Amino acid sequence: MKKMIIFILVLVIIFGGLIAIVNYQNSKQLDGVDNPPYGKSELDQATIDQLDEEIYQNQILPEDLANKLANGEDVTVYFYSPTCVHCQRTTPEVVPVAEEYGVDLVKMNLLEFEEQWNVYNIEATPTIVHFEDGKESARIVGEQPQDNFESFFGTEVLGNE
Repeated sequence: MKKMIIFILVLVIIFGGLIAIVNYQNSKQLDGVDNPPYGKSELDQATIDQLDEEIYQNQILPEDLANKLANGEDVTVYFYSPTCVHCQRTTPEVVPVAEEYGVDLVKMNLLEFEEQWNVYNIEATPTIVHFEDGKESARIVGEQPQDNFESFFGTEVLGNE
């Protein structure tokens, strides 16, 4: 019985140590990053894992998006979640297509800003919404073939036919 208690105690200490190490590494990683992409000191692990990835740059904060829309600006927003498997497959395809078409695609991480699901009527991720003059003018939802995104950016966002 004593051996079992000692074994369990050792396991608890090991797991506690591992948790402390992971938290320390995450805080050090956040210290080295200009955290204003999210404006928060606490981030979900899935977000932390994407901080250095080029395709997840160009983040927009909810208040910045609201200000742009209130000012009547044109904005194209990629609403995604780092934990969404469809987003994980779609992002590497969508970002280069947007760049190819010269579209400034800003990204909204819905894992970090969950209230934005309701604000912009997002029902699934990934969702790309194009706003013209501060109002929604086009939307594409879900994992799609690359041709659909090319058509969306060319026709809906840029107005090419």
